[in-house]
Amino acid sequence: MIHFDLADVELKSQELNEEVNQENFWDDQENAQSLLKKLNDLKNKLARHNELELRIEDAKALVEMLEEESDEELADELAAVVKELSQELDDYNLEVLLSGDYDANSAVLAIHPGAGGTESQDWAQMLLRMYTRWAEKRNYKVKTLEFQPGDEAGIKSVTLAIEGLNAYGYLKSEKGVHRLVRISPFDSSGRRHTSFASVDISPEIEDDSVVDINQDDLKIDTYRASGAGGQHVNTTDSAVRITHIPTGIVVQCQNERSQHKNKDTAMKMLYGKLIELKEREHKERIEDLKGEYGQIAWGNQIRSYVFHPYNMIKDHRTNVEVGNIQSVMDGEIEPFINEYLKTTKN
Repeated sequence: MIHFDLADVELKSQELNEEVNQENFWDDQENAQSLLKKLNDLKNKLARHNELELRIEDAKALVEMLEEESDEELADELAAVVKELSQELDDYNLEVLLSGDYDANSAVLAIHPGAGGTESQDWAQMLLRMYTRWAEKRNYKVKTLEFQPGDEAGIKSVTLAIEGLNAYGYLKSEKGVHRLVRISPFDSSGRRHTSFASVDISPEIEDDSVVDINQDDLKIDTYRASGAGGQHVNTTDSAVRITHIPTGIVVQCQNERSQHKNKDTAMKMLYGKLIELKEREHKERIEDLKGEYGQIAWGNQIRSYVFHPYNMIKDHRTNVEVGNIQSVMDGEIEPFINEYLKTTKN
């Protein structure tokens, strides 16, 4: 069964079509591109819905044929069709669960190691690889916005833009502290270590009109970028760091050669973080958000990755456990994401 409000999607598609056909549609190029993207997303959703409905009808026809005449080859074909269709329907129903205002948006993902120096920084890099692999398998585009390498290994921080339909809707389940237990490769005594890293997720916001930020609340710093980014990255103070003083939120971008472009990207990151925080705190206005924005809260880990003395990854919110740690570290995190989406919608 497809849990899908066809009439609602068709209505939204019709409304967007009317906007696209307005004479002054292309006056605002950025807004026009954003609306076209939304319209294409809706059209793709409708097309996939219709395709699945047709395949269900085809499967029903196979059932009717088998009821009339027993055929082993036809029965095998039906079994294969049902198995494949069942998985696609499960995936599609999960997509339909992504009904939040920004679930369809691209995502901004930031990873920060906890205390522990090289050990935690290496863990942060392992998480970076895991999420990059996950995004690539879903054909999402991954763009590095900020990167600070570790002193000996790993990373001190990284911020990625993960671009594609529903990226935020899926990845919002990953926000929180991730805990690693393993025999440290950096400990000559071969002792077991526990490391932490925080993962922060916010929607990528294209339309800044949804957020009203008082410019007096911003502290803007420029600095010389470090790490990956091309030959130009260390030659000018093009990197930008923006602090939202009332909440303590800090965003930074060093990906672009231009300081102006880095500032624009950083502001979009700030919009997304403020919107995510506003919704989480159930506040009506950005001005109502006060106090420190704590990204790392030790002891509140959402998931534990145990490599020793046994192999097990467990999500503490849903109790989902996976014994194949290599598959998870290679980006197979769907069991955790899917169960989180199901439990939070029930």
